[in-house]
Amino acid sequence: MGKSLRSIITIPCEGDELLATIDGPADARIGWLFVVGGSQTRVGPHRLYERLAYRLAEAGHAVLRFDRRGIGDSEGQDQGYLGSARDINAAAKALRNNFTKLDQLFAFGLCDGASAIALHGEPLALTGAVLANPWVVEPQGDLPPAAAIRGHYRRRILDPRAWWRLLSGGVNFHKLARGIANSGKRADDHLIRRFTAGLPPRSRIVLAEGDGTAQAFASAWKNLAAGERPAADMVRIPTTSHSFADPAAFEALADALLGAVIPPR
Repeated sequence: MGKSLRSIITIPCEGDELLATIDGPADARIGWLFVVGGSQTRVGPHRLYERLAYRLAEAGHAVLRFDRRGIGDSEGQDQGYLGSARDINAAAKALRNNFTKLDQLFAFGLCDGASAIALHGEPLALTGAVLANPWVVEPQGDLPPAAAIRGHYRRRILDPRAWWRLLSGGVNFHKLARGIANSGKRADDHLIRRFTAGLPPRSRIVLAEGDGTAQAFASAWKNLAAGERPAADMVRIPTTSHSFADPAAFEALADALLGAVIPPR
């Protein structure tokens, strides 16, 4: 195995420059493209992407994580995850240019970064992908998805402190009523159908069991007809942290990434 490296590079993208960090040995045969979600930078919440990249590089893999246009250190206007296809394609090209011996390419994304991989990943010819807490249900107004509301109330019913707040007048009844009314609604399935149509081969979907986005995904996935759900490996991690911040959840997520690869011959 060659010497591992970490460096900052720039990536041209439609007249703008993306800033990216690469990790791993120059002769790596397995590569990872990290697609960041929301307005997070390539470091990630609780340094999630940086820590995962270090773990993968230790195993001899190459990793590229980048700030899309308009986010973090990159130039341009943020197009959001729905408009990030060209950013992702440019980053994948840079990964291959910097690690010329790759024969496997995987992608990892969290939240709408995971969704972006499914929506825009077809031209990348991915070997596989690990998609954590994919964003497939848009909220209704200022309320979270219905499945997340149901999960929240199930937890609250079992919490004695919640009953005390209710009985002592510490609950906003207007918001409570809106939440209960919204919890019975069926979510718009447009985005989950686009997600499943573009799901890369050998996909592994990782869900934080107590996270609202993960619960919304699980409900939308379950509501699809059996024939509409493509083959995917489901991994559930017992945490309420959307970004797998607690040590046990982080280790489980790192294991999910390492376990997704095909051992080189």
